[in-house]
Amino acid sequence: MKFARNKAAIATMATTLALGVGITSAQADTITVAVAANFTKAIEQIGKEWSKETGNEVRFSFGPTGGLYSQINNGAPFDAFFSADTETPERLVKEGKASDYRVYAQGKLALYSTSLPVAKEHDQIIKAAKFNHIALANPKAAPYGAAGVEVLKKMGMYDKLKSENKIATGESITATFQFVMTGNAQLGFVAFSQLMDPQSPAHNKGEYWLVPQKDYTPINQGAVLIASSKHAKTAKEFLAYMNSPTARKIIESFGYAMP
Repeated sequence: MKFARNKAAIATMATTLALGVGITSAQADTITVAVAANFTKAIEQIGKEWSKETGNEVRFSFGPTGGLYSQINNGAPFDAFFSADTETPERLVKEGKASDYRVYAQGKLALYSTSLPVAKEHDQIIKAAKFNHIALANPKAAPYGAAGVEVLKKMGMYDKLKSENKIATGESITATFQFVMTGNAQLGFVAFSQLMDPQSPAHNKGEYWLVPQKDYTPINQGAVLIASSKHAKTAKEFLAYMNSPTARKIIESFGYAMP
């Protein structure tokens, strides 16, 4: 009888554990988040930490801010959107396509080269214009590109370089970075975060000039919850996680300032 009771108890325990696993699996959720290309490495690491802590999963779709905005307008099934500017997510809120707006990071602009001494001679190098190309992200789609245009205009060099076809335009900050890394452009304006990533091919290669903040409009980066999200609760939790100590530490480690 004692054995039978123990056997019954074990069976009950096994059933309870099985039900517990079923409940945990049912509670786990997966969200899809659109993210501006410059924030790729930082949010991938944040996503891993969030998944460890919550058991939920997050999938990312990376691209230029303007391109992701178009995808959202065309019904792409995103749950949240991390932009490289504030204007685009604010526009989505005004259009009734998003909510829960917040600024999650502030980007920094850097002039990078694998072959030219831009750290100390950036001014002379740009004004001499002896290079074949300088890379910029598309200023109409990527805020880092718009910031680069501001810097060149302040130097009085944008129109000259444009007329001489010396500006190589990438559709995103990722493409712009690749132009410099492959030598298709001798230098380029990139996101400082791309240089801070320990796994980046630029780590300890070449040199950069961290552009003073006064030379361009602050690159505040905003995030929103997409109104059509079918996983709104989980997406809101992910947005809120950006202000956690873990996420803030990661964001700053990748060369961003906190708003």
